[in-house]
Amino acid sequence: MDTPHQFAEMPLPLFEGDEVAAPAPLPARLPSYIKDHRKRLRERFLNGGAQAMPDYELLELVLFRAIPRRDVKPLARTLMETFGDFNRVVSAPIERLRQISGVGESVVQELKIVEAAAHRLARARVMKRPVISSWRAILDYCQTTMAHRETEQFRILFLDRKNVLIADEEQARGTVDHVPVYPREIVKRALELNASALILVHNHPSGDPTPSSEDIAMTTQIKDAATTLGLTLHDHLIIGKSRELSFRSEGYL
Repeated sequence: MDTPHQFAEMPLPLFEGDEVAAPAPLPARLPSYIKDHRKRLRERFLNGGAQAMPDYELLELVLFRAIPRRDVKPLARTLMETFGDFNRVVSAPIERLRQISGVGESVVQELKIVEAAAHRLARARVMKRPVISSWRAILDYCQTTMAHRETEQFRILFLDRKNVLIADEEQARGTVDHVPVYPREIVKRALELNASALILVHNHPSGDPTPSSEDIAMTTQIKDAATTLGLTLHDHLIIGKSRELSFRSEGYL
């Protein structure tokens, strides 16, 4: 039986955010000052794009659809203060979002639609394309899908003989500082997909992509298991909040 191993990093304190006051009853009509504010934000977005807006205002735009008849600025600011930035808000676990006063199912749905759209756009830029010519897009994809998660996730990118990305699969999810990994299951899945090479990817929720001793040891074990079956381990990427670390570039592979 394949024994799970852990990719791990040093434990960190959990972040706790403040909650907003319970929402007041919905008004029968949208007050004019809120209506005007929404109109101004929409016009600025259409004229200047997202770069013309701070994160909390972009978040307000997302919340408009979920909460059509209330001022969403306080909730947007609370979400930003709780999770840190726009990316962390939309990628926050549903259970944690629901703990915020004022966040109902409509808000959760809108945030998760934005997250899913971002993931699909990033994924479309890398699938069925050679890794060499789309390496920057692959790094961007990994950052988009993994950098802002609050728990560790382990993914594998499977490549064919021409180094074209043929599959991207999540293999495991873990806690804030480790994720279980099964080397035999990894190489078994590669053979099922008729893959010739692998790229390992996992995130560090702390934001620091420096590999732990467990990360290095497990990468070696996966490389050895892959080599035995004629598979190549091209790289292992650790995704931090604002940067990534390549095992091959740093000399670990």
